[in-house]
Amino acid sequence: MASSWWLLPLMLQALHGVTDATVKLNNGGFEDLVIAINPQIPEDNKIVDNIKGMVQEASAYLFGATQKRFYFKTVKVIIPSTWKTKADYQRVTRESYDKAEVIVAAPYLKHGDDPYTLQYGGCGEPGRYIHLTPNFLTNDKLLDAYGPRGRVLVHEWAHLRWGVFDEYNDDAPFYSPGGNSMPEATRCPATFKGSYVVLLADGTTRPCKVEPKTQLYESGCQFIPEKNQNTPTSIMYVQSIPSVTQFCDKSNHNTKATNMQNKMCNYRSTWDVITTSPDFAKSTPQRAPPPSPTITLLQKQERVLCLVLDVSGSMGSSNRIGRLKQAAEIFVLQIIEAGSWVGVVTFNDAATVQTHLRQISDDSVRKTLAGFLPTSAGGGTKICSGVRSAFQVFLKKYPNTRGCEIVLLTDGEDNQVNSCFTEVRNSGSIIHTIALGPKAEKELEMLADMTGGLKFAATDSLNSNGLIDAFSGISSGSGDLSQQSIQLESKTQQVAAKKWMYGTVSIDKTVGKDTFFVITWSASTTPPEMFLDDPKGKKYRTKDFITDKTNLRTARLQISGIAEAGDWRYSLQNQNTAQTMTITVTSRARSATVPPVHVMPLIKRTHKFPDPLVIHAEVSQGFLPVTGAKVIATIEADNGAAVDLELLDNGAGADIIKDDGIYSRYFTSFKVNGRHNLKVRVQGQGKTGRRIRRQSQAFFAPGFVNNGVINMNPPKPEVRDDDIEVDVGNFSRVASGGSFVMSGVPPGSSKKDVFPPCRITDLEIKPLGDYQFLLSWTAPGNDYDEGKGKYEIKMSEDPSALIDAAFQTATSVNTAGLKMEVAGVKQSFQYNAENLKKSNGTSIYFAIQEPIHKKSVANSHSIAQHGFSKARHDHSASISHFIFPFLYRALWSGSSTFVCLSAFLGGSALGLGY
Repeated sequence: MASSWWLLPLMLQALHGVTDATVKLNNGGFEDLVIAINPQIPEDNKIVDNIKGMVQEASAYLFGATQKRFYFKTVKVIIPSTWKTKADYQRVTRESYDKAEVIVAAPYLKHGDDPYTLQYGGCGEPGRYIHLTPNFLTNDKLLDAYGPRGRVLVHEWAHLRWGVFDEYNDDAPFYSPGGNSMPEATRCPATFKGSYVVLLADGTTRPCKVEPKTQLYESGCQFIPEKNQNTPTSIMYVQSIPSVTQFCDKSNHNTKATNMQNKMCNYRSTWDVITTSPDFAKSTPQRAPPPSPTITLLQKQERVLCLVLDVSGSMGSSNRIGRLKQAAEIFVLQIIEAGSWVGVVTFNDAATVQTHLRQISDDSVRKTLAGFLPTSAGGGTKICSGVRSAFQVFLKKYPNTRGCEIVLLTDGEDNQVNSCFTEVRNSGSIIHTIALGPKAEKELEMLADMTGGLKFAATDSLNSNGLIDAFSGISSGSGDLSQQSIQLESKTQQVAAKKWMYGTVSIDKTVGKDTFFVITWSASTTPPEMFLDDPKGKKYRTKDFITDKTNLRTARLQISGIAEAGDWRYSLQNQNTAQTMTITVTSRARSATVPPVHVMPLIKRTHKFPDPLVIHAEVSQGFLPVTGAKVIATIEADNGAAVDLELLDNGAGADIIKDDGIYSRYFTSFKVNGRHNLKVRVQGQGKTGRRIRRQSQAFFAPGFVNNGVINMNPPKPEVRDDDIEVDVGNFSRVASGGSFVMSGVPPGSSKKDVFPPCRITDLEIKPLGDYQFLLSWTAPGNDYDEGKGKYEIKMSEDPSALIDAAFQTATSVNTAGLKMEVAGVKQSFQYNAENLKKSNGTSIYFAIQEPIHKKSVANSHSIAQHGFSKARHDHSASISHFIFPFLYRALWSGSSTFVCLSAFLGGSALGLGY
């Protein structure tokens, strides 16, 4: 397949790929920033009023912090449909809660109000959203600890927009600068003044003591910043100090600070990252102060949607029209939310309105709508005729088409599809596209791109269930998961005559309402024998399933009431000729007050070879991560070839933080250009739990030193163990990640070695005894996190000698006997340091890197430090918890025993949690 075939659509996507629901930068002003309030938040006008004040304050603060380059120009606030309607609330168009840059929702812990940003990418990569709680927006007492809300928003905006990280670290609050220096607080700049104190039970404080084993401050020590500083930096450290108005830059960046900014951004300052962003390249300093932001209040109304379905002649091939009937029926009967308005339009050479809008008030309306789905095909393909007819369906009930949705499916080519681009762009409607088969119009996705819609693709292969997955993935984006259908299973199998298809579906305690089991088969009109047992032994058989007379190859079973939690086992026996059989299971949240386990596939980066595709899947319950699950991503090309890839939450390779519920992996096995489809399957078993996610958070100041007097703030509420770790049991989830287009894949690319290894980010060192220690790290691959890599280990007394190009001239460590492991496996190497003659109070640094490779000079690279200090005699010292186990400094004791002191980033110390 020629790569140039996809060139025009990709170029057009570059022009039109930014949707109306995405923040745009216009002459320094950020336009269309969306702040959405969760539907479960009770109505409170104070929230809206304080959002307005926060945005006004943030815009002016951002303008000064970015040297007069950026400000907030227009902001849209989405008011929940559960709140009373007001005259100044406009109708939501292409904005939604799911795509908002800032969400206002209940805390992810019962008593946590930390504003944070969900970041799952690397340095310089945008985050997903900023989360603010209602209490943060309405409780003025929190301003003492966090500072003005506008400053907090700018701190989080830097996370979200420019991919920078915090310069403090609650888990490793102190580090040792090396030598005989006193410990320092993790901060930027290092000259930021404050006092090191322990808060006593009576409310008084005393100075902190240094632990002789670690050379760090004792447990319970806190750094209390002075209220009056003589430095304007840094916003990514403590935004609440009045003098702080800038980001740290090269002149004051603290490379020794044990923070995520140093870890993720290779010791670069936050301002350096910001100035290399696309935003900065497109901006210049403004001469005049910016105007006040324009803030618009929008309110979500009922969902209005029209199915626009291709019935052209090509839909008759490969049983596409029959598969369309199966998939669209699942959408109408099971997926779309109650209360929605739905219409159906079919098109070939011309469009036909099968039914105008009908509100789904009960199951009888759903069945009526399903009766309008097409069963025959013929004629040509005129996509715009279908779109225009859908607009007319909307206009028959509403004064305009703003906020209305179209689900557009086609399998054919139409060189006139761009004739309605202007109408679509101006309509205010949202178009979700489904490309069926290998010849679906190449400009189809542009309709989704320009309207903020979802994009799906399904092949003619019967082994993927892709069409049903596509329809199952079209949610309202309202943020109310209690109303949304959740796909628990989507499985296909080629089954010979009289043979069986077996499986288990885990229904957990967070779902069970409106549960459907749907069986389809591809050839015979005789249904298979169906056996289904619930966890308590109740049996469902073929007679319990319903087969629609207009859809003879689909059988459906709806479980009455709430489905029993546990493992449901099914057995399906094919009665006749060999055929493909599928099972799809959907359900809804068991309770409106208990959030269901939810899976969100996320695709990052451009998809032009040889750039890697980074696949993420966020598995969560509410805002808490779900850990310990098995997550498999399936990437299917438009020729039907599919590759499975296990995603990992191990903090290595593409995954930036271990056990944060975000499972990640690089994908490099591209063999063809064109559309590819992503599906993620998640299986949770037994001990899967929820834990605190280490987020990019606004700094919570424990107190301040004001004119020599320490004034402590009320402490954060303590979090109980039962708040953060719950056994959610066995669960099954399947989620479609939509489609993307790959270009530039040369013939035979799978045989070419073009990908570099991924970075090593978890180098750690542990003492073994006299003059010996163990280096360990997660092995990178030859191609990012695939295959086996090679290593060079070097050491130096100067950390700068181990960074970038200087690495090649540093002293090599003999790694003879080191066995290379495959990517993802924990690698270790024992080193004997008996020939090193170092005096007390000096340090030596170690670094590991893959050899400079022709593929890329940005090779895997990590640095660790070991120090030689005053005599230590406690041989029982051990590390109970590593916060950033990739860079370490240890002490050389007079008894030749190593004990761990602190972790290092490129030679800068990082305090450990004990």
